[in-house]
Amino acid sequence: MPRIPAQTIDNAPQDSRELAKKMEKKVGKLLNIHAGMAHSPVVIAAYDGIAGAISKHGTFDARTQEAIALAVGNEDGCDYCQSAHTMSGKAAGFSEEETKAIRAGDIDFDDRLAAITAMAREAVSNTGSVSEQTWQSVLDNGWSEEERSEAFAHIAVNLYTNYFNHYAGTELDVPAAPELS
Repeated sequence: MPRIPAQTIDNAPQDSRELAKKMEKKVGKLLNIHAGMAHSPVVIAAYDGIAGAISKHGTFDARTQEAIALAVGNEDGCDYCQSAHTMSGKAAGFSEEETKAIRAGDIDFDDRLAAITAMAREAVSNTGSVSEQTWQSVLDNGWSEEERSEAFAHIAVNLYTNYFNHYAGTELDVPAAPELS
């Protein structure tokens, strides 16, 4: 049972409605996460702000964004985000098996993605700290200074959504992510 139930656009606070409509249009429906965020204009606006900055200024392709989201969601144990990003990861070109490998931290099909997602996982599990060994792996795999910095924004937006889902008890309204073996 959700602690913060999903709003409809019509019953959301007036200052949340435009952003909720925008998110509904982007995804094709108002997802429960966005409908929950719509209870508070500051919550939905904060999410839209960081997501908008990533959209406007970010350089990562969809596969990299989704790989980071899957890694962070798994590290945080966010079932909702693992499920939503499994769907969007497939839309970005990953197979279901690849999404499972990313979530499990067992990427054997792309060394660059393995390095950046390992860094994201470590940052999440260590309150932002990353070991020199992990950092060196990211460097060795060709991630630029700009990209290493940008990764932080992707980690942060995913922490925001993961924590919101834990906090609010968001009900799953997308197909559940497959179980990891």
